[in-house]
Amino acid sequence: MKKGVHPETFQIGAHCACGNVIQTISTSPSLDLDICSNCHPFFTGQQKFVDTAGRIEKFEKRYNIKKK
Repeated sequence: MKKGVHPETFQIGAHCACGNVIQTISTSPSLDLDICSNCHPFFTGQQKFVDTAGRIEKFEKRYNIKKK
């Protein structure tokens, strides 16, 4: 391999919002995740809304949907 062409890699712990830490290799010195396999609905079987920008409320307001 040529020297100076490839980016530097780091051994990091990717931190999820649920508190889970995943050990991996990355070109970024730190990594923060919103969702991981520990808290993702596909893997847990529980429905969870991940709404960081108010998209659900915006949709409900646009189509005049009342909350139950």
